[in-house]
Amino acid sequence: MKAVMYGAGNIGRGFIGMLFSKSGYEVAFVDVAEPVVAAINDRREYPVRIVSNDGCEDIIVKNVRAVDGKDAPSVARAIDEADIMATAVGVNVMKFIAPVIAQGIKLRCKNGRKPLNIIICENLIDANKVMAKLIKASLTDEEKAWFDKNIGLVEASIGRMVPVQTDEMKDGDPLRVCVERYGFLPVDLEAFAGDIPRVNSMIPFKPFDFYIRRKLFIHNMGHATCAYLGIIKGVQYIYESIDDAEVRLICQSAMTESAVALSKAYGLDIAPVVNHVFDLLLRFENKALMDTCARVGGDTVRKLAANDRLIGAAGMCLENGVVPMFIAAGAAAAVRAHIETNGEVQSESSARRALKELSGLDDGDRLKEMIIKMYALIIGGASMREIRQAADRERISACGDIA
Repeated sequence: MKAVMYGAGNIGRGFIGMLFSKSGYEVAFVDVAEPVVAAINDRREYPVRIVSNDGCEDIIVKNVRAVDGKDAPSVARAIDEADIMATAVGVNVMKFIAPVIAQGIKLRCKNGRKPLNIIICENLIDANKVMAKLIKASLTDEEKAWFDKNIGLVEASIGRMVPVQTDEMKDGDPLRVCVERYGFLPVDLEAFAGDIPRVNSMIPFKPFDFYIRRKLFIHNMGHATCAYLGIIKGVQYIYESIDDAEVRLICQSAMTESAVALSKAYGLDIAPVVNHVFDLLLRFENKALMDTCARVGGDTVRKLAANDRLIGAAGMCLENGVVPMFIAAGAAAAVRAHIETNGEVQSESSARRALKELSGLDDGDRLKEMIIKMYALIIGGASMREIRQAADRERISACGDIA
């Protein structure tokens, strides 16, 4: 059995490629990083280190090779011969790989191959629809019809945390990837074409939209909130930020707001969703990952977009009768980071302008005013306890008399 893993980065090598290999596939990594391609082809294996506060475990991933992503014909041939495929290249790179994937699909159509499922491991809502549109732009009408019948674009929720790999983590091996132990791969049950392939730890689920939003609006939102609050406190690592009791309470409350809204939106039991919140908080404590607040809090433009982790989570809460004051605190901290990154002066006018430009929120919008209140506290020098207490008061006030 043959698998193609488009993207030999941290998620590609440290998660999906590893699962494919453990499931009995020969894994062909596709990447444009020539040193990585050469090293994989030279060794035909690479190490993954599972790290935790209790120690580490080394696993050797075997039966792998690599294809130069700049060699489109070779990539297309690998896709033509594949039994399963996945992408993990980053949202901004999808448009560059889609035409090459289309070449492989053209070959499969011409050669009458069996259906192919492509697991889309990109942190984007409706990533399958985006990828379909990008690929179809390079197909004929006949090929599009074949595509619709024989290609499954399967969204995945990537829960494993894989930080930027430092020289210390590589431990003398440039191919080594350090990851946390969590290794489940939820995928969209209803998106497969033909038979569902066997992949270790892959969990087909419906409605999959729930998993996508759980990842973005609980995991990613909580992670980002932890990072931005850590930046305010002046700490470097996520584990240092979550170790602060007040930061932890703010993150826990923000994630619980999303958990309640999700359970309402999908009519699901809240208990397992809240359990997921506490599992994530424990995973944020993983000192061995050495994940930085700067990395997790990077790209504020995307993280403050209307449908992304902070603003999107808050909007979902409001739609389901949940007052997202703690998410607003995280968003306010993100606005502060954005203004600081751009070298602007911290002020209410700067924050209002940023929220309009990045999130589309107009003055007077309920969510915008909630964020501005929390932002004013932050730039006014409020402590984490004062921020947490203010968020509690505002939420209780917004909910009315609950005595």
